[in-house]
Amino acid sequence: MGGLRFIPTSVHGVLDYLVGIALILAPWLFSFAYVGGIAVYLPIILGAGLILYSLLTKYELGIPGIKFIPMPYHLVIDFIAAALLAVSPFLFGFSSKPLNVWLPHLVVGVVVILVVLVSQTQPKAAVQAV
Repeated sequence: MGGLRFIPTSVHGVLDYLVGIALILAPWLFSFAYVGGIAVYLPIILGAGLILYSLLTKYELGIPGIKFIPMPYHLVIDFIAAALLAVSPFLFGFSSKPLNVWLPHLVVGVVVILVVLVSQTQPKAAVQAV
């Protein structure tokens, strides 16, 4: 599976922050803030959480001196959060709302899962140091 992991952690880090911001803004970007409830709050909470644990991850874009989350654990958290996001319309009962409400949850969740599956598990410097 090592050959399938082609996204470097430095690129994954950039995606983390971009996706985190996009999730926080999603209710307004996709015009579903009006529905309220979990459909609105879940992406905001997951986006803020993503930014927070990214800052604490041992990779190129974590905060120097306070990075303590190993990249493999970061990827597990990404996977779980993305799976929750993807199934949330069905789990929390808002899949009957208009497409612009539930489809972003499903699409972003699935895309993040795919990114996790192809992301490297160690920063380049850590791999070279071994």
